[in-house]
Amino acid sequence: MQRDTKIMGILNITPDSFSDGGRFEREDLVSVAREMYEDGAEVLDIGGESTGPGSSDVSAEEEILRVVPAFLAVRDALPGVMISVDTWKSEVALAALEAGAGMINDVTAGRRDERIFEVAARMNVPVVLMYSKDNSPRTTREERDYEDVVRTVKEFLRERIRLARSYGVKEIIVDPGMGLFVSGKPEYSWEIIERISEFEELGCPILVGTSRKSFLGEDREGGTLVTSAVLRGKVDYLRVHDVLSNGTVIC
Repeated sequence: MQRDTKIMGILNITPDSFSDGGRFEREDLVSVAREMYEDGAEVLDIGGESTGPGSSDVSAEEEILRVVPAFLAVRDALPGVMISVDTWKSEVALAALEAGAGMINDVTAGRRDERIFEVAARMNVPVVLMYSKDNSPRTTREERDYEDVVRTVKEFLRERIRLARSYGVKEIIVDPGMGLFVSGKPEYSWEIIERISEFEELGCPILVGTSRKSFLGEDREGGTLVTSAVLRGKVDYLRVHDVLSNGTVIC
């Protein structure tokens, strides 16, 4: 089935993000958000806590202080854009939704804070459920092996979908995970990309975030473009740092 692939632009407002940590302490967040929107991003994903290996814990209070002003500013400047909050904490999700977010992106798929499903159901917003080999908000460099990686990821997502539905969540987007979230061995991420159409049986929109991840090798920007080209028309959302380049690839 041909899908209308939308671009989700990544806005990390964290000091320790693996790719662009601290960037928006020096730049105007609103101007970058506007640029992404004008370049073709249909969703902006704002996160206040890094999930990479070795990243630091952030309290809910600190994360709220980081993200709420960002959501208020972006919503005021770009009232027509969908904004997603990248968090696993229910308190942060609720604060962000009240400040203008319209989607929750949870890398733990509710494993760390099941109340996030209550928030999504009460606020009637979509939630992204992502596969991760680690039962934690941050990934490790562990080289996990799989007998069948796609089957394992689908089984995980199917169970999380069932749980989210039991809370009354109506809109669910599935993310099979990429890079270290799946394994320190790159071949598993490539296999998921190759077999991405198998996730259609879950009956949910599909989001994939390959952008700048280590499994792409030395040329991460080029590798991201390659994966965007391969996934064009096969997924509903591509989560990327460089909106213009990747948007051009999928046009």
